[in-house]
Amino acid sequence: MKPSSPFFDVIVVGGGHAGAEASLVCVKLGLSVSLVTINPRAVGRMSCNPSIGGLAKGQLVREIDVLGGVMGRVSDISALQYKMLNRSKGRAVWSPRAQIDKRKYEQEVLRRVSLSEGLSVLRGEVVKINTSGGGVSGVVLLSGEKLFCRALIITCGTFLNGLIHVGEQKTRAGRMGEKHSHGITESLHSLGFSSSRLKTGTPPRIKTSSIDFSKCSVSLGDKDPSPFSYFTSVFTSPNLPCYITKTNAASHKTINKNMHLSPMFTGDIVGRGPRYCPSIEDKIYRFPKRDEHYLYLEPEWHNSNQVYLNGFSTSLPMSTQIKALREVPALKNLELLRPGYAIEYDFFPPSQLKRTLESKALSGLFLAGQINGTSGYEEAAGQGLVAGINSAMFVLNKRPLLLSREDSYLGVMLDDLTTKDTLEPYRMFTSRAEYRLLLRYSNAERRLIKHSDKHNLLTKTELSLLQKKTDLTRAVVDSTRISLGPKALNRVLRKKGEPLVKQKKPIKVILKRPGISIKDFKDTVLNVALKGSDLFLPLIEEAVLEAETIIKYDGYIKRQKEQIKKLSSINKKKIPSDFDYKGVVGLSSEAKEKLSTIRPETLGQAMRVSGVNPSDIAVLSVFLYK
Repeated sequence: MKPSSPFFDVIVVGGGHAGAEASLVCVKLGLSVSLVTINPRAVGRMSCNPSIGGLAKGQLVREIDVLGGVMGRVSDISALQYKMLNRSKGRAVWSPRAQIDKRKYEQEVLRRVSLSEGLSVLRGEVVKINTSGGGVSGVVLLSGEKLFCRALIITCGTFLNGLIHVGEQKTRAGRMGEKHSHGITESLHSLGFSSSRLKTGTPPRIKTSSIDFSKCSVSLGDKDPSPFSYFTSVFTSPNLPCYITKTNAASHKTINKNMHLSPMFTGDIVGRGPRYCPSIEDKIYRFPKRDEHYLYLEPEWHNSNQVYLNGFSTSLPMSTQIKALREVPALKNLELLRPGYAIEYDFFPPSQLKRTLESKALSGLFLAGQINGTSGYEEAAGQGLVAGINSAMFVLNKRPLLLSREDSYLGVMLDDLTTKDTLEPYRMFTSRAEYRLLLRYSNAERRLIKHSDKHNLLTKTELSLLQKKTDLTRAVVDSTRISLGPKALNRVLRKKGEPLVKQKKPIKVILKRPGISIKDFKDTVLNVALKGSDLFLPLIEEAVLEAETIIKYDGYIKRQKEQIKKLSSINKKKIPSDFDYKGVVGLSSEAKEKLSTIRPETLGQAMRVSGVNPSDIAVLSVFLYK
């Protein structure tokens, strides 16, 4: 669709998860937007795995939801099954995950983009970035057409000079069967930006009818799942099964015999791949004593004729993939619809960006998604949302959205990206968050509602709903302050096989015992606290769970809050953008070099820059606090 005018507040380049979130939030904030993409029908496409959420990623989806993004809402419309991961562990690391109908997801994102007033979707390829007065002014398309803007968001995914590897075969592409993008990297180089190469991969797709599911184990979702989005009021999940099988010694033997044909081992692939999502050949090479690796067979959509083979990411020749997989009993008659492949692409080290995802060097330029060296739909969507919000704040001349390590996983990711060396695709894990007990999936609304309110990211009705959930959580906690006599308490304790009490005690004291739940005090606590609540049932259940978490983990939560308080002054201490690190006597040479390059915004960020040690921070503190 050709826009009626070449002038826009914001231009978004690329229509993946980052581009879709960025475009939609900019329009929501009243700006005119052009979404430029090589293939308008592929907006919101799930290029790899048919799932949303997972460890730490589920928390990201929750945070995106509170900040006005669409990923959680669209997931709830297109989910095939839900699972809460890590239930056997502490609640700091509980993470929701959903198996997704990829077609339905893509259709819903495209529907939202198409119906958004003020958003023009333009088929085209950006080849040049135009600048004026130290800031972006627009872009030039391959057709020669010029578009003008006040802010530019680049979200090109794996398309920047993308190169696909299947064995010795190499193909220029952004995804299999889709044209790569050429010109943006070169344009950014001419503007002084540095880039490097990364690699990621995807497994084969298998014809469903060629699989013997009787030789697999079944993996169903939770029986009573909860939606991702706070705003999903009508919710049903079909709970379609996934299946599990394993590789074996015979398939490993086939792969080992053909390892020399993998571009991972021939040196054809220059870019570094993700450490925590290795290819099957890498797993076999690194763990030679293991005779089997799990394979997860995941449907790509409802009644899908093809299955995603999670656990078998590879760039081996297609013939080797088929031979190795046919050694697995469940896949003896396998038909391959698409081979697994590796893809190399350009990325721009995000140390060149501020926490807002705006370039430090070029005003009004924002980068989001895999161009920043990240891996995953959720990481991309979160960055796209933040870049979209902050590009809007830039255009509207308002204060940017600044998230921190203390308030969100999004804040952890942004801080990591802009302060640490990105040597491999960055993936979010709960272990990256030092305050993960405070960053629970179940309290995202309490942590981030202030930002949503301040930046007008949600409607009044939506804000009210989030506040009701927070208020209900508080009411449940307050109701546990009621003290009961030993007779009432022992009735519960006896059923649970817990030691009995002899004196009257507050319910919250008893709840600190691992085997006791708030639901054991339904009549005393829940019926009182929940009376008159008009929230959806999943939100009520989550509020109760959150209240119980607050009570049971009270001591640990207080300890983490104390740690944050101690570091508060360091994290808030600003460093001037033109600060001369080379003039600071006592700083190590490496610290001078790294700090001069990365230019951290605060002393807290400086602490986390790779190569900067505590003695450097002590020296720097003396200068900054003079």
